[in-house]
Amino acid sequence: METTTRQHWLSLLAHSPASRLAELLQQHLPPAGDISWLRRAQTGLVMLQGRSGGSGSRFNLGEISVTRASCQIAGWLGHGWVRGSDDEHAELIAQADALLQNPQCYPPLQAQLLQPLQQELAARREQSARAAAASKVEFFTMVRGE
Repeated sequence: METTTRQHWLSLLAHSPASRLAELLQQHLPPAGDISWLRRAQTGLVMLQGRSGGSGSRFNLGEISVTRASCQIAGWLGHGWVRGSDDEHAELIAQADALLQNPQCYPPLQAQLLQPLQQELAARREQSARAAAASKVEFFTMVRGE
């Protein structure tokens, strides 16, 4: 498994609504007794850093609350991070991460979890872009003749 692949699915899971993630993941989860929690959901703060002009020196922008969870399913460690204080969402991400690392579970999860979530995320982003474009204001200046 490539790091970029795992980063992609973790990002996708974090940007998906918890209710939709729970709905799609429900049929793939093992019984609760087969899930070993290394860290139940915990909420804390993370310092955000910014850069002047996007490439200048770093500075501390502020703090953001995040919730993290870690579990083990059949020898596979899963970790979940989500912005805010949604314990259920972080735990669902951790469970999905553990299952997606298992080569036997990956193909059905790719088709029944990741692809629908990717399509829904793309649709939400397109709708957001359309709403932003509808409120776009074009400014222009008239050139004075000399």
